[in-house]
Amino acid sequence: MTIALETLDRRYFSPQDVLDKDWIDSAIRDVLSSIDALLPRFSHTFPAANTLEGRYTEVAKVDWTEGFWTGLLWLAWEVTGEDKYRRAAEGFLDNFEERLDKQIKVDTHDLGFLYLLSCVNAWRLTGNTRARSLALRAADLLYCRFNATAGVIQAWGDLRDPARQGRMIIDCNLNVPLLFWAANETGNADYRQAATRHLEQAARYLVRNDGSTFHTFYLDIHTGKALRGDTHQGFSDSSCWARGQAWGIYGFALGYHHTGNAALPELSRKLTHYFLNRLPEDYVCYWDLIFTQEDHAYRDTSAAAISVCGIAELLKQLPLTDPLRPAYLNAISLMMRNLQANYFAHNEDGLLREGVYNFGRDMGINVPNLWGDYFWFEALVRLSRVWTPYW
Repeated sequence: MTIALETLDRRYFSPQDVLDKDWIDSAIRDVLSSIDALLPRFSHTFPAANTLEGRYTEVAKVDWTEGFWTGLLWLAWEVTGEDKYRRAAEGFLDNFEERLDKQIKVDTHDLGFLYLLSCVNAWRLTGNTRARSLALRAADLLYCRFNATAGVIQAWGDLRDPARQGRMIIDCNLNVPLLFWAANETGNADYRQAATRHLEQAARYLVRNDGSTFHTFYLDIHTGKALRGDTHQGFSDSSCWARGQAWGIYGFALGYHHTGNAALPELSRKLTHYFLNRLPEDYVCYWDLIFTQEDHAYRDTSAAAISVCGIAELLKQLPLTDPLRPAYLNAISLMMRNLQANYFAHNEDGLLREGVYNFGRDMGINVPNLWGDYFWFEALVRLSRVWTPYW
């Protein structure tokens, strides 16, 4: 399959809008103020996935999002060096250990979101050996979800459930780095082979020939035969869910970092063009890229923040002489300025207003969410310094 590279919209080639240090530092101060306001309530319990009536409540049941809170705390510690953030982040190790010990909602590919931003961070940043052990246990569980015949990590549910077998989703692009990390830590090549194979299958089947993406795809676990692509959170099976496209942009760029496969940055570039060419006038995407201004659809600021991180990662891999570098930098600046000016969540919990969790299930619509907060802060940290990604 030949995947098209759309010509990038000319509006990104206007005179470059550079985010200067003062702007970035001011935005980071706003983030830290928001985290400080939440810290007294969430030093021992996690915020829920999204706000309710302007406030994060305590998570009612375990979810896939708890790692984003520890990710925010680790970013705050890296930026400030203030020990209160480290103490709070490491204090949650008990929770992540209990989840493994009791097998609480670990039948999911989201183990990467959970354990990279909590335990792997604690090990990488502070040398916490307990955290390393927990992360390796999580990597083992993630590896067990890999089916060698289909070449994919099953997204959700019991591995024996025929309705779920062979289903991969594009979100997993950000979970496979847990396996790459485990391979580097242990020397076990099986982890790396599974992660690499999954990325190859994601590139082959989740990306359509126009550079848009399926949210999910099924393969036969007995024959490896491709079955069908569909959506779980997008508008339709043939549309392009904005957050999924952002996971693709970021995940394939990260894939190059872990594998050295030169095809992956070019794939990330193609997804980037498709995404950028469908942004509205204020450069903040609707929750599905099928929508235009006439549809009056909700935005998804979390997808915008993820895409910024992905494009920033892609820029690390492109030559300095790449003719599209200025346009990509301009796109980042335009998205970031509009997010800060028009969507920052002043006077309520959360960092970015107008996120969408799951429109079809009427979950978290038009409110801040925890992963949007995390990727907004990660984007600012990326822009402020030379930074080693958590992925």
